[in-house]
Amino acid sequence: MAETSHDVIILGAGIGGAALAAALARGGLDVLLLEKSATYADRVRGEAMTPWGVAEARRLGLVDALTAAGAHYIGRMVGYDEVAAPEMAEAAAAPMAGFASDVPGLLALAHPVHCQALYDAAVAAGATAQREVTITEVAAGAAPRVAYAVAGEPRAARARLVVGADGRPSSVREAFGVDLEATAPRNRMGGLFATETSGWNRDVWTIGTKDDFTYAVFPMADDNTRVYGIWSTDQRQRFAGEDGAGRFLAAFDLDCCPHAAAITGAKPAGPMLSFLNNETWAPRPYMEGGVLIGDAAGWTDPIIGCGLASAYRDARIVAETLLGTPDWSPEAFAPYAAERTERLRRLRVVSDIFTGLYCAFGETGRRRRRRFNETAATDELMTAHLAAGLAGPEAQPPEIFTAKHVAYVLGA
Repeated sequence: MAETSHDVIILGAGIGGAALAAALARGGLDVLLLEKSATYADRVRGEAMTPWGVAEARRLGLVDALTAAGAHYIGRMVGYDEVAAPEMAEAAAAPMAGFASDVPGLLALAHPVHCQALYDAAVAAGATAQREVTITEVAAGAAPRVAYAVAGEPRAARARLVVGADGRPSSVREAFGVDLEATAPRNRMGGLFATETSGWNRDVWTIGTKDDFTYAVFPMADDNTRVYGIWSTDQRQRFAGEDGAGRFLAAFDLDCCPHAAAITGAKPAGPMLSFLNNETWAPRPYMEGGVLIGDAAGWTDPIIGCGLASAYRDARIVAETLLGTPDWSPEAFAPYAAERTERLRRLRVVSDIFTGLYCAFGETGRRRRRRFNETAATDELMTAHLAAGLAGPEAQPPEIFTAKHVAYVLGA
């Protein structure tokens, strides 16, 4: 069996893994990047990046690669919702600029294209990268090692550090013996990549609720759009079956949204998938010879759209740690774990508010959203959670991330 030696082996070449590989290779480290897929698949999330995520990608020197791949900025949020007439929602449109220096809005890019752009950037920076890999063994400890196969040919590699970046169902996390803490599922979320949606303004995204359906629309480049829906956990089969994608698009026939026809008349350009929405975190995502980043170390609720930003921050902090000191002992990653734990805790509070506003169906939710709309323009506390999601959770004071503040915003 051929065996190679490297400074770092990264397992998983999604957003976090490929971004980290690019940064480390550019910094002069010998990086082996291994990815199981032959081509990146639509994972029905991860399409729009908040401004603080763009700032993290810029610090890693990767924004130009994303814009070259077709990313574009979404400059406004219009909250089309059943409790407000469309003209009122448009009058209260929220600009997405100003939350991070020189970032004009949310950065939108189809997830498979995003991953490929980072993979190419890692290779261009000097990382050794391999696709269609089957991992057969992962070991951290004093002598980190990975055994894998490519087209049935067994290979092995050693390194000073193995990084697990292989997403939610992480086999590396399991091999490392790291457990996740988790919240109970809040709701069910589904999504679809749609084309022929030129009737939707490319500069506007929206989130709103109608009856028992919360929806969100994120325009991509050209005439493509990512649409999401959120509904109750007891309606598991709501959009199941062969005609699920068509019924999902039909659910966007919303009288509160004046441009809904651009969605209901669209064509599916990817799978319609749904999943239970919850949050997880690993209090100690590191050990001797190993560290976890991105969803492998726990994820945030997609309703707040901070998953990409968080993955980029993981990559940036771990890159700075590895490039900034020869000490790669477990203690070197303790500050990363502490920052990440508090970051995800704060983002869980942001998720609590978003869910309480938009996914409390019926009169309770309508009352909360009416109150929010009536007071948001004059009460900065009512919109602090929005600023935390767009500018980063550290941009707001600690008292914002408490049960007391959640109750204040929701009117409890």
